[in-house]
Amino acid sequence: MASNKYGITLERAQRSLEQALEAREAILTGQRYKLGSRELERADLATVEKDIQYWQDWVTKLGPKRRRVWRAIPRDL
Repeated sequence: MASNKYGITLERAQRSLEQALEAREAILTGQRYKLGSRELERADLATVEKDIQYWQDWVTKLGPKRRRVWRAIPRDL
């Protein structure tokens, strides 16, 4: 299980990313609503989208590395 100096594992980053995506869905379905005399306002969409990018970066860093393939065509100059 790969982690870094902060103790963030791939599994933790994936869970946090999933939670941030769920929070974004909740915000998009309704930013503010009332229940009786109480009013609830959800988190700021811009903040949640920053969190999504943050956790996506961790997932990318900790996930499997992609190999780059280089192709060359020999030429007789």
